[in-house]
Amino acid sequence: MDFNVKKIASGAGVFFTRAVQFTEEKLGQAEKTELDAHFENLMIRADCTKLWTEKIYRQTEVLLQPNPSARIEEFLYEKLDRKAPSRNTNAELLGHYMQDAAKEFGPGTPYGSTLMEVGECERRLGAAERDFLQTSAISFLTPLRNFLEGDWRTISKERRLLENLRLDLDSCKTRLKKAKAAEARSATAPDFQETRPRNYVLSASASALWSEEVEKAEHELRVAQTEFDRQAEVTRLLLEGISSTHVNHLRCLHEFVEAQAAYYKQCDFHMKELQKELSSGDEHVLPNACALSSTHPAAPASEGSPLETDTLKIEEVQAPATGTRKAKVLYDYDAADSSEISLLADELITVYTVPGMDSDWLIGERGNQKGKVPVTYLELLS
Repeated sequence: MDFNVKKIASGAGVFFTRAVQFTEEKLGQAEKTELDAHFENLMIRADCTKLWTEKIYRQTEVLLQPNPSARIEEFLYEKLDRKAPSRNTNAELLGHYMQDAAKEFGPGTPYGSTLMEVGECERRLGAAERDFLQTSAISFLTPLRNFLEGDWRTISKERRLLENLRLDLDSCKTRLKKAKAAEARSATAPDFQETRPRNYVLSASASALWSEEVEKAEHELRVAQTEFDRQAEVTRLLLEGISSTHVNHLRCLHEFVEAQAAYYKQCDFHMKELQKELSSGDEHVLPNACALSSTHPAAPASEGSPLETDTLKIEEVQAPATGTRKAKVLYDYDAADSSEISLLADELITVYTVPGMDSDWLIGERGNQKGKVPVTYLELLS
């Protein structure tokens, strides 16, 4: 118990002495040992490296995982040294929902089959994204975190220790300066005319005491200087290691770029494949006149065309020899004018397009009736 009390008292004394020295330096009442310019530049470079590495690390985390709740969950699992549960990406969830919807709507319908194809593509994109996230976390985030939680903590610890030893060194210099000043005053010859002989004896004794104090202060200064120089060399080596850190982070940055490029390349490949699949089956995908227009390309309306821009003369429209289709009416539709035909849900009609026809409309025939119908109300049948 006595040992602990002495240790605490000693530590409190050292802390108080350092606090006094630091305060006097700030007030300009004490000298401060300055580090060389190269050392100062190394510390500035290290602080800059830490600052920007931390910012890059935090923003990369946000890029890879925008959900803050998920980031907190992953952080807790990491601190508990447990593996975080596998989580589907947003694209994978979207793909699952699309495929489930396709099963409900019927995978044989144009909308259902398209949902199935797009959903499968989204799942592939999600899988590629998950691989990218895992690769980036290992090759880029982990090295940055290791620097912040490992190397930088060691550098900070050694710098704090160096600062404490510098304060001790400056304190020793101050004590030595005061001891020498006191020794010089005590060594002054006494005035025997005004001072009694006994004061001369006391003065000689005090001079001897101050000489011992000067020797003790010089010894403490040499010890403090040695410890400071040793710690300065250790800290310097650690700070110079920042160059190696930059080289390592440069390699990790290249790996991150490669992973990102590979991810976007996979996304581009999957999307182009999806476009090919959709374009090869347009008649089952988009219930409009695109498929019919491919057989009869639209031509600009001329003066002799039976379709005028202002009034459609339905009686002059003739069905083409090829390109007619059967269509199922999805919803009831009331004709807005004499150029249109009213429809009832679930009935079957014959549809086709003609040159100059708006792509949002088709010509519909039901028996002897004929008129324009909106393609959004129809499901084209093969």
